[in-house]
Amino acid sequence: MGLERVSQVANRMGLLHGPIAPCVITVAGTNGKGSTLAMIDCIARAHGQRVGTYTSPHLLRYNERVKIGGLEADDQLLVQGFEQVERARLQEPEISLTYFEAGTLCGLWCLASAEIDVAVLEVGLGGRLDAVNIIDADIAIVTTIAQDHANFLGTDLAQIGREKAGIFRPGRPAVMGSQQLPDSVAECAEALAAPAFVLGKHFQRFSSSEASAEWCWQGQQADGSRIEIKGLPDPGLPIDNAATALQALALTGLALEKTAVLNALSTVQLPGRLQRIGSWCLDVGHNPHAAEYVAKHLPSPPTGGRQWCLIGMLNDKDMEGVIKALASRIDDWICVTLPGERGCQAKELSQRIIAQGGRVHFCAETPEEGVDWLANVLTPNDRVLATGSFFTVAALLARPLPTGVASLDGDGNEIR
Repeated sequence: MGLERVSQVANRMGLLHGPIAPCVITVAGTNGKGSTLAMIDCIARAHGQRVGTYTSPHLLRYNERVKIGGLEADDQLLVQGFEQVERARLQEPEISLTYFEAGTLCGLWCLASAEIDVAVLEVGLGGRLDAVNIIDADIAIVTTIAQDHANFLGTDLAQIGREKAGIFRPGRPAVMGSQQLPDSVAECAEALAAPAFVLGKHFQRFSSSEASAEWCWQGQQADGSRIEIKGLPDPGLPIDNAATALQALALTGLALEKTAVLNALSTVQLPGRLQRIGSWCLDVGHNPHAAEYVAKHLPSPPTGGRQWCLIGMLNDKDMEGVIKALASRIDDWICVTLPGERGCQAKELSQRIIAQGGRVHFCAETPEEGVDWLANVLTPNDRVLATGSFFTVAALLARPLPTGVASLDGDGNEIR
């Protein structure tokens, strides 16, 4: 649809008359955007920076999309922001906006009004034509490239890479947080004479030792000098994304201090990303690349326990790819229907799982119904992965989750 309409409204709001913050970092990519942004935010605040972030989608409250100083924007600030958006778009000639465009303009206005040191913006979809891209990034990050949102971005990874790299700006640093990016991403940076900082080449991370979970980061500061920080803790999020966050912050001119970085990585939290609640693990992963990461990092259940998966997905996702990626770690499946036109019916999802040899025990009309069914069959040693969509995880975060209290009576209740 282009950026013309949203840019016109942004200009009327004064958002394009000057920078919204002294430093703007924009994060694009198929997976890893949220965790990279969360670690940038946490590390910068640990160094005394006032940080504002804009992310999407939200899980439980719209307020989650805008955070200032680590705190969700309150209702009053968001209402003021939407009033500014509405006032600007209704000027002659009146301009129509999508839900996401209006929300992005509101979020940008909130950040611009907050007197922050750093603004960190997460791209919603793609990059080049995403509403976030009306703001020029001082530092642009591409985390990973894989297939997702095929209806909008297609399946050509080189083209997807060009779309994501659309957030790069001439002469400004482009940070590439994966060693498997298509060549098109680096080519876009080169065409813009944007200095490239590539994981594994210009900055890297490696384990301190085989026996330790600690790791070491090496990168470049804004003046080109090398920097190294050893003995870093596992943040519970992808280490590649942590390394990327550190490299981006180093390029802002921030003098990274080991103690502050350690404290930040030890406390950073991101709901819905391998989030553990009792015997449950919640992850919003909804494409094969994300599912592969979940499968690799999912803890095994105790001896005698089953690894269940409660899964709900949207119709426009690669369901077969996600199921295949998880199948090696999942014993038993519960399928749930997600709401809305895009929501896949549980029975259809179960057929796809069964076609790949999986055991489906129950099809639920809602994620909540799936939880209620599991509450009656979980044993103390069972573990549950809830995944497939933000909608799946959001429904579970809004309610208590059961632990194993009963014994499963045989295998006769699965759907064949």
